[in-house]
Amino acid sequence: MIKMENIRKVYDTGKIEVEALRGIDLHIKKSDFVTVIGPSGSGKSTLMNIMGCLDKPTTGEYKLNGQNIKNMNDNELSELRNKEIGFVFQNFNLLPYASAYENVEMPLLFAGIGGKKRKEKVEYILNKVALGDRMDHKPNELSGGQKQRVAIARALVNDPNIILADEPTGNLDSKSGREIMELFVDLWKEGNTIIMITHDPRAKDYTENFVNITDGCIV
Repeated sequence: MIKMENIRKVYDTGKIEVEALRGIDLHIKKSDFVTVIGPSGSGKSTLMNIMGCLDKPTTGEYKLNGQNIKNMNDNELSELRNKEIGFVFQNFNLLPYASAYENVEMPLLFAGIGGKKRKEKVEYILNKVALGDRMDHKPNELSGGQKQRVAIARALVNDPNIILADEPTGNLDSKSGREIMELFVDLWKEGNTIIMITHDPRAKDYTENFVNITDGCIV
């Protein structure tokens, strides 16, 4: 699913060049559950942005599901993201004025999915994450754990090949964090490919493989 060869990312600040990634080699297969662990400033967010086709490496080769992103323009990268990746963020990134149902429905609207099929998929996914009784609730009526479940449902609704989660338990209490990790384990056991970016070393206890990143290098 993911093949990275000698990935380097250099940011030019005008005065100095900052090397955020220093020759990353990483292969992730279909149905893997991988945690990328590293402290702040280690390069893990830069790695996530490249994995998620939100940015390109300075040098090196990245293939996502066999497609080389090197020569893709912004529209092609956007299309690839929408097709291949479901994102889950630390801050949930939910629309505050929309219900749980409407938040999960949004990617299907952009994809042009018809009303009947859209309704079936949204209700199925929300029931899957144990929010069938919270479909009409807005984010301010949900707990942190419930908000993250809505975000996970939104990431799943378009049947992506990869779920990319950035610090998904970072804003949750320990109980809610464990429940979200257990949900990810259940999704992985169903065959989903999951990549989690985190600074919390306890996350690796739930995952199949983990990668430590420090100072832009895998160690």
